[in-house]
Amino acid sequence: MLSVNNLTLHYGHSQILNGVSLEAETGKVTCVMGTNGVGKTSLMRAISGAHPRSGGEVTLDGEPLEVLSAHALAQKGIAVVPQGREIFPLLTVRENLETGFSCLPKSEHFIPNEMFELFPILRKFINRRGGDLSGGQQQQLAIARALITKPKLLLLDEPTEGIQPNIIQQIGEVIKLLRDRGDMAIVLVEQYFDFAYDLADDFVVLRRGEVTISGSKRDTDRSLLLSAVSV
Repeated sequence: MLSVNNLTLHYGHSQILNGVSLEAETGKVTCVMGTNGVGKTSLMRAISGAHPRSGGEVTLDGEPLEVLSAHALAQKGIAVVPQGREIFPLLTVRENLETGFSCLPKSEHFIPNEMFELFPILRKFINRRGGDLSGGQQQQLAIARALITKPKLLLLDEPTEGIQPNIIQQIGEVIKLLRDRGDMAIVLVEQYFDFAYDLADDFVVLRRGEVTISGSKRDTDRSLLLSAVSV
């Protein structure tokens, strides 16, 4: 389980997150929603260590996490699929996947067959450069690269952005499979409302860097949620 308590974050003198608290349970998808510019990506960056938080507490499976580097947090089990994917365009699909080895002991430096079962196109294009893949193929590669690290917590930042509908459907099925496997917590940042609503077990809505709605799917009115993220 991920627990975030009273998290704050600044970019220079500008405060972006103001006392954000949330929990993400293992075996569930927690969806973070809100309009553009409310701090969703900043929250993912703070949790993953890409940008140091200014204050607050983060714990993973009961272990308090200090303000650590992204690499140190990855070693503790936090994997992120960033907005824009950030694959290495000049590296092959295989080499991109192998970058995930840096978080693992040497005995685990191999690509599990599961990656190709989840995303068969990656086997077909294993020697193709990342920059030559379509946007949807790059997103599949980015998710597989994150899974290589065997995370306890998977952070997905706008995985449907700029992706063709058939790949969106496939990514949704993979997220459901990972959730139902029950060995990781998943935090999903998503603007595509129907995709997010279908997958989510719990919701957190941000507005101006603060949580305005937090609760389970069964306790959250769909129309209220849609209104809150459409303002």
